[in-house]
Amino acid sequence: MKLLTAFLNIGCVFAELIKGEALWPGKSDVDQLYLIRKTLGDLIPRHMQVFRSNEFFAGVTLPMPEVREPLEAKLKSIPKESLEFLYKCLDKDPSKRYNCESLLRHAYFSGFSYRLPTSDVEEFENIRKSGWNQGSSSLFPNLRDNRLTSNSPPDNRAGNSFDHLPTI
Repeated sequence: MKLLTAFLNIGCVFAELIKGEALWPGKSDVDQLYLIRKTLGDLIPRHMQVFRSNEFFAGVTLPMPEVREPLEAKLKSIPKESLEFLYKCLDKDPSKRYNCESLLRHAYFSGFSYRLPTSDVEEFENIRKSGWNQGSSSLFPNLRDNRLTSNSPPDNRAGNSFDHLPTI
């Protein structure tokens, strides 16, 4: 189910990097929601409303986990800052979930610095100054397939439609 927003995805990828496997390896949409509920608790009312109103899930009920398995149990011996960072990424309520700017200010990144190698900075500046990809503000090359460069959304009618999955 298309429940996870970009920040939830950041949290899931972060957890996978720590754990070495998927955080919630569900066998189906409903199973994945069950595993999420087992770790993070009940879904927020908006998520439940969208689930119930989606015709794809008509007649389906989400099983209630008997026992919670918090992130601390799933990711044993994870440093405190990492766990806090993960919880900020995985908050089910979008209004409480940290945005990228807040995540970058999190204690997890304290003391972290990265400098591009001078050769990379010089190469970037040379490319920018040379006017590569003129007519575009992007430094990325233009793709030759017009379907991929147009501003219209991809055509999912070829059996890959996910219209039944709401964005929540």
